[in-house]
Amino acid sequence: MPASADDPALSRTGEHSAGWLEDVPLFPLGTVLFPGGVLPLRIFEARYMDMVRACMQSGSPFGVCMITRGSEVGAAADHEALGCLANIIDWDMEQLGLLQIRARGGQRFEALERRIQRDGLVRARIRLIAPDTDTEVPAPFAVLAQLLRRIVGDLVEREANPLNRMVAEPYAYESAVWVSNRLCEFLPIPMKARQKLMELSDPMARLSLVRQFLEQRQVI
Repeated sequence: MPASADDPALSRTGEHSAGWLEDVPLFPLGTVLFPGGVLPLRIFEARYMDMVRACMQSGSPFGVCMITRGSEVGAAADHEALGCLANIIDWDMEQLGLLQIRARGGQRFEALERRIQRDGLVRARIRLIAPDTDTEVPAPFAVLAQLLRRIVGDLVEREANPLNRMVAEPYAYESAVWVSNRLCEFLPIPMKARQKLMELSDPMARLSLVRQFLEQRQVI
C-alpha cells in the first residue's frame, strides 16, 4: 500500500528513504513533473477522483509519468518508466464533479510491475530514486540563477496569491538542484528533452544543458 504520513519511510520533508513503495497510483500526463515543482490539475474522471480522495485520506502521494502513447483521458495510456511523486497541497471544488488540486513534486521513481484496474487507473510497484546531491550554484552558472530570479519575479507580480503561483516557496536561488529544476519547468524545452533532464541525477549536468539551450537561442 502507499506510504502514509505516519510511515517511517516518509521523512518530514516529504521524501522517502531509499527503497520501494508498493501499489502506488499513477497519473500519466502530457507533462513532466520535477521535484519541488508545482502541478495544478483539474480532475473530473471518476478513477482520478477516487485516487485523489484516497491520497488525501491517507496523506500519501501519487505518481506522475509522462505519456508516451495515448491520452490523459479514456483508456490507460503508456508512459515513461521514470516519474515523480506528487503530494497534494491544496484542493477546491467550486463546481460539482470538477475537482481542482494543486500538487508539489516529491521524489523521483522508476515504475515497475504496472497493473491496470478495471476503472483504468494505473498502479505500480515503484523504486525510489535518491534525491540529487545539492551544491551551491557555481559562478559560471550565476547568470542562470539571475534569469530565474527575473522569471519568478514576473510570476509574483502577475499573481499576488502565493497559493496560485506556479512556483512554491521557499525560493532557493543558491541551490543548483532548485535552480536547474525550475528552469527546466519554465523554459520552452520540448517535453521529451524535459523528461531526459528530469532523469539526470547530476544538477550540474542539468545546468550545463540548460545553459547550452539558452546560449543556442542567444538568450544569455
